[in-house]
Amino acid sequence: MLNKNKIKENLEKEREEVLGELQDISKLNPETNEWEAVPEEISAPESDQNDMADRFEDFEARSSTVTIFMERLQNINKALKNIGNKSFGKCAVCGKDIEMKRLKANPAASTCMEHVEEK
Repeated sequence: MLNKNKIKENLEKEREEVLGELQDISKLNPETNEWEAVPEEISAPESDQNDMADRFEDFEARSSTVTIFMERLQNINKALKNIGNKSFGKCAVCGKDIEMKRLKANPAASTCMEHVEEK
């Protein structure tokens, strides 16, 4: 049986973890309400072009990670918003129940295992 309270608890816990990760590598832009990657703080100026290139690569990696975390946060927030609906826990593609094993692994899942690639 689908325990929505436990799923909600897991979603809220994961949301806090994702927000913590985002705060470590980015900042929230109040104008756009989106997270933007920030470069890692340095204790000394870059000494050469290699150091600058390394710093740029790190920033690019942070940007990619921020994008992944933002998408995850959106999925979590959407699941929390919809958890009271009758359709929560149903596959968005076929309408069947999402497997409990899948919901335990990903409480924000919107598709069953059969349709995981279609969403």
